[in-house]
Amino acid sequence: MEILVQSIIALIPAAASVAIVYFFLKKSGEKEMSQLRGELKKERQQFFLEPRMEAFQRVVLLMERINPHSLVMRIHQPQLSAKELQGELLKTIRQEFDHNVVQQLYISPQAWKMVKKSKEETVKIVNIAADQLEEKATATDLSNKIFTIVAEIDELPTEITIRLLKEEFQQLF
Repeated sequence: MEILVQSIIALIPAAASVAIVYFFLKKSGEKEMSQLRGELKKERQQFFLEPRMEAFQRVVLLMERINPHSLVMRIHQPQLSAKELQGELLKTIRQEFDHNVVQQLYISPQAWKMVKKSKEETVKIVNIAADQLEEKATATDLSNKIFTIVAEIDELPTEITIRLLKEEFQQLF
């Protein structure tokens, strides 16, 4: 019995030493894991920074391309009827948007929602202008009507979205 007591007494400091070593190793491992996580996060951010920058560039370009002013100037064909030009404008808006839909992976959901809303509002402007014209109206009549409607709007949805995208982009740095 005495040997058992002496063995237990001898094991207590050894067990305490093992516990202390375990505690320090655990703390050291946690610190290394934390540093490793930080390094991985930095690498991940750097890896995705360039695609995110490109996405912001492409979405801003999309907004510029579907801005009613630039859209009409680019697509206008005087020989078309107003209905034909309306169809071309709507087709172009849809194609521009569809071509850039994947960019939503790299911008915030709020920004993408604004992009979609800008597209929809631009479509509305084109449709409202077309609805206000006579059946035999020309492409020039439609273009003029779009410019008249746009002149009455303080800030176009595409311009608001571009401002939001620029603010979000600045937060990356």
